[in-house]
Formats: sequence, C-alpha cells, structure tokens
Amino acid sequence: MALTDRGVQFRLSVWHNDGVTFNQSKAARERRPIPPLDAAALERLALRYVERFATSRGKLTEYLVRKIRERGWEGEPADPAALAERMAGLGYVDDRVFAEAKAAAMQRRGLGGRRVAGALREARIDEADTDAVAPAIADRAVTSALAFARRKRIGPYALDEADRVLREKQIGAMIRAGHGFALARRIVSSPPKDDVDEKDFE
Repeated sequence: MALTDRGVQFRLSVWHNDGVTFNQSKAARERRPIPPLDAAALERLALRYVERFATSRGKLTEYLVRKIRERGWEGEPADPAALAERMAGLGYVDDRVFAEAKAAAMQRRGLGGRRVAGALREARIDEADTDAVAPAIADRAVTSALAFARRKRIGPYALDEADRVLREKQIGAMIRAGHGFALARRIVSSPPKDDVDEKDFE
C-alpha cells in the first residue's frame, strides 16, 4: 500500500494467487449502468425536485423530460406534463406564487419589468398568472430602477455629474436591465444628491 504524505491519495493493489495485480481504484470506477426510469422513479424525481427548488409547472415538466431523455424509459408511455399538473394539484407547485417571488427578487436586484417578463416566459408561466402579478411589477418600477442606479452609481447616486456620452451609456445600461426609456432618462439626468425621493421619478 502506498500513501502520500498528506494522506490524500491511496493506491491499493491486491496480489491474487496467479500473480495478477488487481487495482481496486479501477474497479471502483466501473459502475453498473443506471436503469431506465419508470412511473414510480419519475415521481420520486419530481418530489425531490420540488422539495429542493421553487419552480413552475413548465420548468418541472422540462426537468422531467430531460431526465427521461438522459436515462430512458420503460413501461407505459410517460406523461411529464400530467405529473407536473398533479404536483400543482397537491400544492407542491404554485405558478402564481413562483411568479410573485421571482418578480420581487429580480426587482430587488434592480432589474426592470421587461427582464422580469422575460424570466416569467422562460419559466413557462401562463398568461393568467403573468397578468395577475403585472400590477405589482409596475408598482415597483421606480424602486427597482433606483436600485439599479444605486448599484451602478448612476444619476442621483453618482459621485460626479455625468457628461452627455456617459449619460447615453448609462441610459443604455438601464434599458438592457429592463427599464423603460423615459424612466431611465429621468434617473440618469438627475444630478447627484444626498437624499433620493422616489416620488421625484414617478
């Protein structure tokens, strides 16, 4: 047996009667193939996923489809969408709650309504749930835009007043972050100040 000074690397060889060396580290790497999924295994995967992650029906469906593609399937035809619907019926998945939490978290980071809407589409949130959270997203538009400006030291949060070229770049950055042009321009055009009142930008 050989052991490094740090005790990190082991190499164990066993001599058999016929003098052939058997390397156990190689044998450890030889794994049995993972069996294909069936309905029970797919449900276990779904339960573990919703226990670990906040998700939507659409994202859960995509995850299950990917696992079936990776591992294969046996038994009756798989229906990942129906399983995701069942998880929603049991209360493990709630698209509206997910959309509300996702939107609020993104806006706290300073991202605007367009970026939020894109993230909800990517999460496969349907139109009804998207419309339900839209008023709250709109209500936080100024707050999230100012959060972005504060992070980037733009407008009222800048150390020095920006010139025209820099202001154009800052407006572009705010628009890419999902904020509207008019609001971005108001914020970028604001001189640096100690106290910022959201009402000044509504």
